[in-house]
Amino acid sequence: MDGSGARAFGFSGTWRDYAPIAFTNLLLMIVTLGIYRFWATTRTRRYLWSRTRFIDEPLEWSGTGLELFIGFILVLVLFLIPFVFLQFGVQALIFQGYAGLAITLGALAIFLLFYLSGVALFRMLRYRLSRTWWHGIRGGSDDKGWGYGWSYVWRNIVGMIPFYLLVPWAMTSLWNDRWNAMSFGPHPFRASALAGDVYKRFLLFYLVPFLLAIGLIVAGASAMPMLMDPTADPSQPPAGFWALLIIVAVVFYGVLPLIALIFYAKYMRVVIAALSLSTLDFSFDARSKDWFLLILGDIALVVCTLGIGWVFLSYRHWKFFVTHLDASGEISLSALTQSTTAAPGQGEGLADAFDIGAI
Repeated sequence: MDGSGARAFGFSGTWRDYAPIAFTNLLLMIVTLGIYRFWATTRTRRYLWSRTRFIDEPLEWSGTGLELFIGFILVLVLFLIPFVFLQFGVQALIFQGYAGLAITLGALAIFLLFYLSGVALFRMLRYRLSRTWWHGIRGGSDDKGWGYGWSYVWRNIVGMIPFYLLVPWAMTSLWNDRWNAMSFGPHPFRASALAGDVYKRFLLFYLVPFLLAIGLIVAGASAMPMLMDPTADPSQPPAGFWALLIIVAVVFYGVLPLIALIFYAKYMRVVIAALSLSTLDFSFDARSKDWFLLILGDIALVVCTLGIGWVFLSYRHWKFFVTHLDASGEISLSALTQSTTAAPGQGEGLADAFDIGAI
């Protein structure tokens, strides 16, 4: 930022400082049968934000657990409970012989869930920006996300129709739509990510299943004479059969996730590099290896602690993100004024219901 080589973002937290918060949150969630998790999320965010420095000042989280709890209750009453009753209604209609009406209502319910997941993604970002303060300035958006929900639906459908070939376009354009509706203080965000910058990585992931299918066909054809051998014991599959199963398992559970991770690492670098705020340009330098080590560390932490280590995952992920995030350019503090966007009155209930967002 200032030419001294220091990064714009920095994180000063340690797992030792965070441990009392994590274990207290875990204990209180157990005692309250999970209800305390809204306040636990708030305590975690206050710690992580306060240990995150942007240029010369740490961030501040101003949200409350009550906001998150109210948001969840509203979603529960307005959406989740009616959806459960709708499911029972669909089953009753089928038993009464109204299969066509039941299928129609079921399809509408699925469409509504798809639409609401898009709204949830938008409102989650809006809420978090509105509760993130820096130098007394916050972010936000006057857009409530209902229009974005429709964009989320039709862009994803278009991305899937041509054999999923336009999925990168859907992902980057929706990222642009979300951030272009946001602002921080008086400055709007600008996002201009291009799908073409991530297409090579996507095609790598896209073509592997086809190559696998071709390999299975070739392997099956080559094994056919052995399977058709009348002298062979039908109760003992040939050794090649087991080798084929092992190869399929390794590809689906090892190679495909790894290639998907390679694509996602590139995607995050591209979309964040295309994000700006006033004269600030952001960047993200985490490579595929960094993401792989993060996930490998997560797995080892959870497994070696018999599951207890999951309380540190939010800390690890936030530290990873901030450590690899940077910004260049200059920003005038004297020109910063408070955001005039409306701050939502409750938390990210929709995102919580759809399990969207890691922190």
